[in-house]
Amino acid sequence: MKKFINETDTLLDESLHGFSKAHAEIIDYNPSPRYVTRIMSNTNNKVALISGGGAGHEPLHAGFVGLGMLDAACPGQIFTSPTPDQMLAAAEAVNNDSGVLFIVKNYAGDVMNFEIAAEMLECPSETVLVSDDVALPKDHPTGRRGVAGTLIVEKIIGAAAEQGMDLIACKALGDRVSQATASMGVALTSCTVPALGKPTFELAENQIELGVGIHGEQGRETASLSSAREIVEQIAQTIDAELQPQNNQPVLLHVNGFGATPLIELYLVYDLAYRFWDRRGINICRSLVGNYTTSLDMAGCSITLTLLDEEMIGLWDAPVHTAALRWGC
Repeated sequence: MKKFINETDTLLDESLHGFSKAHAEIIDYNPSPRYVTRIMSNTNNKVALISGGGAGHEPLHAGFVGLGMLDAACPGQIFTSPTPDQMLAAAEAVNNDSGVLFIVKNYAGDVMNFEIAAEMLECPSETVLVSDDVALPKDHPTGRRGVAGTLIVEKIIGAAAEQGMDLIACKALGDRVSQATASMGVALTSCTVPALGKPTFELAENQIELGVGIHGEQGRETASLSSAREIVEQIAQTIDAELQPQNNQPVLLHVNGFGATPLIELYLVYDLAYRFWDRRGINICRSLVGNYTTSLDMAGCSITLTLLDEEMIGLWDAPVHTAALRWGC
């Protein structure tokens, strides 16, 4: 294993110290308990948005703290849920007396710890659960995983909260965006968790993991490597069958890298996915390509489609200024 590391148990804190210095105009870092908060134009009487999860998915979530998105993020150790005390402290730090909305990816540890924090919080709160990974069936025992669609939920609700939408309306909007979003990923290689020191799983040179999770969890199947066109076709067909977009339906198409796939390949995947839905008469009116919900050094990508309406389009286009996402400011 070759990594830029001093000690595995100090990697996260050292990284967050560097992150806070690099983006000191946007965020503030509280090391104990560990959370990141926004410092840019934090409007009074605004619903506070909080998310979090294990590290290793950067820029998710800390990279999306700032104007027009999250008010706070709680990073756990690599691929490990943050603790309730982190979430509670972050909520208390950013609560503006308009309530707190937790945005939670559907992983058991995240769900449990955010529930505990919400019960301890002495102000109104709601939760949006993101479960956009259609590699898993709807009746999966733990539900579908929350993956790259989380960014889309955070951006759209973030804009709504910035514009003064109340807690209940933000919750309803978040649920609506989550239900209109479907994602599926594919891995070419495993990731290597520093504390483990070796790949999480093994793939031969002629194999891919289709439907992989963002922690390296197994997906639908270990399949034979084929052309990019064939891989994208399989993923897009699964997403299309789930969402069933109608002719001229406006959508957001997001191609997300897992950390080790170059942009030249990600844009190729985007082109193939675009062609798939364009042939079906779908109106791809918004796009996002890049490494946003990563899995350390995993090679691979995911495709996300969100069915949009006019309100969602306006909120997606609204100004945002975070470390990893910014426009309109």
